[in-house]
Amino acid sequence: MLFLLLIFVLNSSNLYSQATSKQKNAMENDSDKQDILATTRQLTDLMIERNVSELNKILDPNFTLTHITGYVQSKAEWFSEIESERMKYYAYKEVKASIKIDGNKAVFVGQNVLDARIWGSRNNWRLQQIMNLEKRNDKWIILKSVATTF
Repeated sequence: MLFLLLIFVLNSSNLYSQATSKQKNAMENDSDKQDILATTRQLTDLMIERNVSELNKILDPNFTLTHITGYVQSKAEWFSEIESERMKYYAYKEVKASIKIDGNKAVFVGQNVLDARIWGSRNNWRLQQIMNLEKRNDKWIILKSVATTF
């Protein structure tokens, strides 16, 4: 009988440990999702502010932006377009966002209506951005972004 009680106590302890670990992982995942959402919102805010210095801090050195036309633009070229206002961002309205995290990698899918003038054409662009991110030193960095319309 004592043996059965010992097994019960050990199993209960193990189940409690597993449940606590799952709760901790869920809380970390929620925290990461909030950090990713904050980073992607910061990206858009910095685009509007034309703050390439701060943009540089949240983008990978090899970051690329794929436009709705399919044109893949380097970070340096995109920054030049922002600074010269050939790409001018005015405002945005967030429509929908989803995030999937796998360890230190994540995929963000966001839909915004973006008021912007791109190469002379101003419009309220219905953009969907798929961004790949990587967590480095407890900070989420955007590796690439692919824009399509929705």
